Amino acid sequence: MEFSINPVSPEKAAAAHLLLPVAGDKLPSGLQKLDQATAGALGALLAGGELTAKAGSVLASHVTLGGKLVRVVLLQLGEAPQAADLRSAATAGARALLAGKTADADVVLALPKGIDASETVAALAQALVVEEYRFDDFKSNPEPRPALTQVNFAVAPKADVAGLEAAVARGAAVGRGMNLTRQLGNLPANVCTPTYLADEAVRLGKQQGLKVQVLDQPELEKLGMNSFLAVAKGSVQPPKLIVLEYRNGKKGAKPVVLVGKGITFDSGGISLKPGEGMDEMKYDMCGAATVLGTMQAAAQLALPINLVGVIATCENMPAGNANKPGDIVKSMAGLSIEVLNTDAEGRLILCDALTYAARFEPETVVDIATLTGACIIALGHVATGLYANDEPLAAELLQAAEHTGDKAWRLPLWDDYQEQLKSNFADLANIGGRPAGSVTAACFLARFTKDYRWAHLDIAGTAWKSGAAKGATGRPVPLLVEFLAERARHAAKKAK
Repeated sequence: MEFSINPVSPEKAAAAHLLLPVAGDKLPSGLQKLDQATAGALGALLAGGELTAKAGSVLASHVTLGGKLVRVVLLQLGEAPQAADLRSAATAGARALLAGKTADADVVLALPKGIDASETVAALAQALVVEEYRFDDFKSNPEPRPALTQVNFAVAPKADVAGLEAAVARGAAVGRGMNLTRQLGNLPANVCTPTYLADEAVRLGKQQGLKVQVLDQPELEKLGMNSFLAVAKGSVQPPKLIVLEYRNGKKGAKPVVLVGKGITFDSGGISLKPGEGMDEMKYDMCGAATVLGTMQAAAQLALPINLVGVIATCENMPAGNANKPGDIVKSMAGLSIEVLNTDAEGRLILCDALTYAARFEPETVVDIATLTGACIIALGHVATGLYANDEPLAAELLQAAEHTGDKAWRLPLWDDYQEQLKSNFADLANIGGRPAGSVTAACFLARFTKDYRWAHLDIAGTAWKSGAAKGATGRPVPLLVEFLAERARHAAKKAK
């Protein structure tokens, strides 16, 4: 799908498919001439009351414009839309446009005062890219894909075209990053193996100019990543540690490091999961997929930052040589871990990856992991669980979540919870019991992140949808891209 910004009066929009964002129950003044060109049909549609005041409501009809029959979609933004309202409205508008049968459409941005055109354009571009995505790779007779290939944003002749083009690029890049994350999460585990993820990282590196290194088992053994390897040894699929580097910031500036959990299939190991719903455990690598999607977006936007991605990827399978409850393993950091439950494997691979991340002398480390079912119990499928050992870092991530509508909620990381991780036989246990399961998982990781600013995003409830809409969501790519973009903006202001 291609996007363009056209500084043209609304009544001169030429496409056979128009999307008209409105706010409230009156046409914006900028649409008055377009309404006159349709003999008042637009105003009559809005006055009819079928378009409710709720953000995301749509009303589709046909009007005559310039002697042609044109499909018009009125999209309600709400009287004073917040970030979440704008995102939901953009999604509804994108679906309405994609439901049309034409190859092109005009989005007429004659917005009322108080509604930011750049944010609206970015939200619509992102939504169109995301809603266009289909996962039909394995279907013999897939449903027809949307015909829409060209979207023109018709803006006022004196609009800031360059600024709006940048907003479109931002929205589209985030959408493509989400779709890469979704694609990898949706692939079956017999396709998306650790080796496949490594190959995908190499492909992305060539495409976006990233430096990529893939460490295999012998190298992991030399590094002393015994906790990571303990999880991997029950599978015939070899583990990989994938490292991607994007260096577009100031030379010598410390990087942000993103660490992703990449369990390409999680059977639970010897602590076997119930069979019902186990097919969805292919999504246990969505933290890794998020790192790839975020790095792709950052590179496409040429963000002036230094960014490193570290992905620990393997399968967690039962076998005669698999990790067992009661085993004790020594991590790369030198801490011994008593494995009380092999289904708490994500933290066992992440602790070594987080230790490895320190070699980049990071300014900040953020790990992303589908870590605990307990986070789903706590927050459902609405908000990502956020933990941090640094107050300003937590505030940055929460601000990015608020701005993008990619919701997150901060949970405690108090030392009181560390008591639950005590072991009679090792430095710590890999689980702390049923109480506060997401918190104790984060507290486990905190033992390995004392040397740098760190945040943990538990995306178990937000990276995937079950039921009729089963599939990966692409979250929290929007949150992370905004977090990185805001850091880039702050650095640019500081340099002036």
